[in-house]
Amino acid sequence: MELPQNSTVGSGRSGGNGMVSNQTSDTAKVASADDPKQNLNQTINSVQKTLGLLHQLYLTVSSFNSASQLPLLQRLNSLVMELDNMVKLSEKCDIQVPVEVLNLIDEGKNPDEFTRDVINSCIAKNQVTKGRTDAFKSFRKHHLEELEQTFPHEVESYREIRASSAAEAKRLARSQSMLQNGDVKVKPEL
Repeated sequence: MELPQNSTVGSGRSGGNGMVSNQTSDTAKVASADDPKQNLNQTINSVQKTLGLLHQLYLTVSSFNSASQLPLLQRLNSLVMELDNMVKLSEKCDIQVPVEVLNLIDEGKNPDEFTRDVINSCIAKNQVTKGRTDAFKSFRKHHLEELEQTFPHEVESYREIRASSAAEAKRLARSQSMLQNGDVKVKPEL
């Protein structure tokens, strides 16, 4: 009875040539953890192992003769299994790389240029937003001065209401940041 080419026998896997390979991937055994950093490290290790297998395959192919056919097939089988393992491990990693970074790498440029451009863009947008905020503050101040000249009693009432609501908001913020023992919650620095 012949086994199908993609069946498994015992703990080994059957290769495309009908040979049973007993090699197993080290990273597949450890892939049970849900820690994202560990998953990423396992994927990186799998990529490095694949690169090593590709190098071995290159050496085998570059000096190919009829006696090296068996090692070539074994290395091809190992490469296929490791690529399969890499795909399984990469499914557990949620890494999003901007397309612009990949384009820069394809163009042979440094991907840090993308980071620099994004930061410069954020700085420019921040300056525009700050300018708008300053303009609104100036407008508010000028508007209150004009209203005070025309409606002094109403502006005085408005300022009292603003002051009391600001004090209430400040008191509420303090009470929410107080712990039961009287300590104040501090936001951690990132």
